[in-house]
Amino acid sequence: MDLFETGFASLYWGHLVMWLVAFGFIYLGIARKMEPLLLVPIGFGMLLANLPLGGLFEYVDGMPEGLLAKIFTYLIAGEIVPPLIFLGLGAMTDFGPLIANPKTLLLGAAAQFGVYFVLFIALLFGFDIAEACAIGIIGGADGPTSIYLSAKLAPHLLGPIAVAAYSYMALVPIIQPPVIRALTTKKERAIYMEPQLREVSTLERILFPMIGAMVIILLVPKSAPLIGMFMFGNLLLVSGVTDRLAKTAGDAFMDILTIILGISVGASMPAILFLKPETLFIFFLGVVAFAGSTAAGTLLGKLMNAISKEPINPMIGAAGVSAVPMSARVVQKLGQEANPRNFLLMHAMGPNIAGVIGTAVAAGVFLGMLG
Repeated sequence: MDLFETGFASLYWGHLVMWLVAFGFIYLGIARKMEPLLLVPIGFGMLLANLPLGGLFEYVDGMPEGLLAKIFTYLIAGEIVPPLIFLGLGAMTDFGPLIANPKTLLLGAAAQFGVYFVLFIALLFGFDIAEACAIGIIGGADGPTSIYLSAKLAPHLLGPIAVAAYSYMALVPIIQPPVIRALTTKKERAIYMEPQLREVSTLERILFPMIGAMVIILLVPKSAPLIGMFMFGNLLLVSGVTDRLAKTAGDAFMDILTIILGISVGASMPAILFLKPETLFIFFLGVVAFAGSTAAGTLLGKLMNAISKEPINPMIGAAGVSAVPMSARVVQKLGQEANPRNFLLMHAMGPNIAGVIGTAVAAGVFLGMLG
């Protein structure tokens, strides 16, 4: 075979840069164990997309031709996989901390600040309103919601937004701690909260997803695909009679969806698309949005601690982003560093679950206005 007929002849410096980025993702996933279920598939998909002439992610006359291009177009951008991931997420999530302490809904709402803050920044820098909404939703640190919204409002930005959202979900342990430490004192981080929340009855657990779905979807109808699947998955978990379905949705089904989504999202980032000023700026705005959401949740946590009769560790507000359960784990780790007696995981899970709902509602609001 002639060398000029191989992929080597079509290589250029951009491919080499993307190989380094792909290797970085895979390194973080394998060596540093930072959300490997996300970063390893995304990194390998990115590597495949930047091997010239492979044909895995190609479009001919606007139609997908490569394997990963078809998966991305019909399953990811086609709005099928993101809601189904919410189904699996609901089947894996214990709503008990949120039901036991409903005021943590406020922390989940506050942590959406970064979404709206970056929306306005994006508008100032020349993005149109639909693009700005799609970029801003990265601040919720919710990959499926970011994909679902950008597929509807700004499909031409779907690749970079999807990679940015999932990257920052995986990098929660790196991004959030500096923001939290900058806004809290060691004394505040050491605030002790009783680890035991009130017991939540089975009836409460069953009613919550049904009533929650009805109220949220009636208020924000466009949130139905995400909220509906999320609440249905949770009902399977708590009903007591659908354990097999809940286990399948939360385990095997979720793993299949993660593989499909991860490798195809990574493949959506060929060098020619990634190495553009617009794309790099989206990644920058994503960091700003995520940091802003973390900051707003933490600051509301400080305010709630100041006015509450019971002590509230302000760090739990930082878990109000949608990265479940990564943000709650970060809060738990920082809490124990400041006070070994602290066990904040369950307290942080309340805002964390509220953040999932809050980001999906924000996406529904945007779709209601523009979709």
